[in-house]
Amino acid sequence: MSLPGQHRRSVAARVLLAYAIVAFVFSLVVGWSVIALGQAARDADLMRSGYLPLARALRDLVSVQDTWNTQLNHVTTVLNPADKRVWFDTAVRIGRPKKFGEVRAAISRAFEASGDSAVRAMGSALQRETSAIEQDLVQDPRLLAELFDLLQRGQADGAERLRDRLVTRGYQVTRSLVQLDRKVMHNVDLLNDQARMRERLALRLLLASAAFSVLFGGAMALYARRVLRPLGTVTERAKAVAKGDLTPRAVLASNDEIGELAGTFESMVAAIARANEQLLASERLATIGKMAAHVTHEIRNPLSSIALNVELLEEELPVAESEGRALLRAIKNEVERLTGLSAQYLSVARKQPPRLEVEDLGEIVAEAHEFMRRELQRRHVESCVEVEDGLPYVRADEAQLKQALYNLITNASDAMPSGGRLILAVVRSGDGVVITVDDDGPGIDEATRQRLFEPFFTTKNHGTGLGLAITRQIIQTHGGLIDCSSRAEGGTRFTIHLPACEDPSAVPGPVSSPPSEQLQG
Repeated sequence: MSLPGQHRRSVAARVLLAYAIVAFVFSLVVGWSVIALGQAARDADLMRSGYLPLARALRDLVSVQDTWNTQLNHVTTVLNPADKRVWFDTAVRIGRPKKFGEVRAAISRAFEASGDSAVRAMGSALQRETSAIEQDLVQDPRLLAELFDLLQRGQADGAERLRDRLVTRGYQVTRSLVQLDRKVMHNVDLLNDQARMRERLALRLLLASAAFSVLFGGAMALYARRVLRPLGTVTERAKAVAKGDLTPRAVLASNDEIGELAGTFESMVAAIARANEQLLASERLATIGKMAAHVTHEIRNPLSSIALNVELLEEELPVAESEGRALLRAIKNEVERLTGLSAQYLSVARKQPPRLEVEDLGEIVAEAHEFMRRELQRRHVESCVEVEDGLPYVRADEAQLKQALYNLITNASDAMPSGGRLILAVVRSGDGVVITVDDDGPGIDEATRQRLFEPFFTTKNHGTGLGLAITRQIIQTHGGLIDCSSRAEGGTRFTIHLPACEDPSAVPGPVSSPPSEQLQG
């Protein structure tokens, strides 16, 4: 059962939290996978509609430029330069511009129309490089015209120098185109590497997610088994209680509603056990009442007659007859003991309601102590009374309250057969007054303290077990509480708490007791 002020987490909340954690981890993995798949799809589309067409266009352009360079190498040795001029004019006007246009179109389709700013920036860079290469070829038509004019005029040396210049320019263009193609292929390799990295990361995340799910699921299974264990215990306890086993059992500590259920069930079992004990005590007290009535009818009257006759015999015997007088005194003592014993039974059975009056509790305790002081001195027990000043008044039946104090003082002196110290204290406590009766005897163990106030329970060889039961009845009919505890310095303490008068201006005097008040067993 959860303690007051302690936050209690329900099993449903814990299970929900566990599933939320698993769902969160799964959502992260799925979300990243969706993003990775989207990126892979965009990369694949970029490669399919961008890099591959661009690479084909660049390869075609490089092939055209290689053919251009090859034709330039042999242009000065051909027999009919005019035929070659037609080929070069066609390449300058149609062939190379067409291929450069295909490259620019591939770049535009794949890069510049993309929604990704990084892809658009790459496309712009490729367009600038392509335009720069194409710009280097602007002078080729003029130089070719000069070359063929020189060939027609037969100026071989000038034609050779101009051809070498054109070939050098052609190889430079080819090299630039090859570098551009390599750059494109490098980007293709980068896309492939990124795809492989995402694939490996996805595999690792999948394995980690699976491992986490297995481990977390196993932990949750063990946790659920531990959390639900009290349910099985409660079920077994319910079966045992149904068979009559009301023995208190320890509750497994669990800060949830199942632990609270187990604690509440054990509290209920304890309440049933107490109710059974109270019922048994009531039945025993009822038996005492019947027996007391019988004792009153069958024993008390003969005892009175015996006591009277003993007194008459004692008067008839001569003073010198010491042995006879001793026997009569022994008979008289036993008659008095039996009379006191029957009185005890009657006091338990009759449950006389108290006549409540406004009393000074300190004065009552002092008078009870003074009455018992000689008996305490005879038993070599030192005693004192400590009364706090300014105590509130209480409503009490002086005779009954003194009877309760006599019982406690007698028990305390019995606990110190070789003598000791007895302290009676009266102090204010909250809304009432507390009486404590302390002795420095050997003390009482816990098992005995639990049964002290039960009728007929006693640890004395000659006791009836009714003294403390009567004392508790008296205190309860006064609306108070009585308790027994061990003193830290040794011995036993009986504590009586009585409520103070509701009216602080009350003064001692008789107060009529409500007719409905009855002694509680």
